Amino acid sequence: MSSKTYLIYGVSKGLGKALTQLLPSANDQMYGVSRTAPSHLKEQLNLIWIPADLSKPIEAVNEITAKIGEQKIDCLIYNVGIWEQTAFSEEYNFQEIKPEEILTMVNKNVSSCILAIQSLIENLKLSEKGKVIIIGSTWGLDNHNGKESSFLSYKVCSKSIVHALRGNLREHHIGVSVLNLGFLEDMSVKDDLLKSEKVESYGIPVQDVINAVKFILSTSNASCVKEINMPAMQDMNV
Repeated sequence: MSSKTYLIYGVSKGLGKALTQLLPSANDQMYGVSRTAPSHLKEQLNLIWIPADLSKPIEAVNEITAKIGEQKIDCLIYNVGIWEQTAFSEEYNFQEIKPEEILTMVNKNVSSCILAIQSLIENLKLSEKGKVIIIGSTWGLDNHNGKESSFLSYKVCSKSIVHALRGNLREHHIGVSVLNLGFLEDMSVKDDLLKSEKVESYGIPVQDVINAVKFILSTSNASCVKEINMPAMQDMNV
């Protein structure tokens, strides 16, 4: 079996950490991007950490591309999505969100995403069936009940980014997909999550997300999985 090269953003915790541990096989190579060092870095010998501050998109792109060089990339997963400090709480008030906070979110969530993919097209073209997967959210779907304006705007943008990129990259047979996720189960309090085959909770089990990503990666370069929507079964917001 030929090995794959992954570039995964947001690997220090949560879903990004799970992606590095559950997605690649032992003979695959991974590059992981995050601002802080992943706690699991020493445990994964095939993971190369690239420190980058995505609130500074141009500097981050330069640091990442310098590290990767001309390495083939089979799968780029952009798993980044910060939200307002008071998001998803009764304290949220759009009028009180500081402009600096909004601009930081735009840079990390949107600008860095677009620049990252643009800068790595040549690396993706080296793959027989290169894939780009943006981790979106059900917050970006039509008629969602969320009111977190800046976060919601990014998740809507992620869909538009995917649809536009497909038009630019189809000639190179590079698939571009967005995976719109609902509430995930709380990985911060489940130390045994990665070892569990079945975890009952309100949120989406991480293994379901891994399976969705594996499905996208399994498709040939003759087709393109544009969008997968995956709300939690009990989510009444969408």
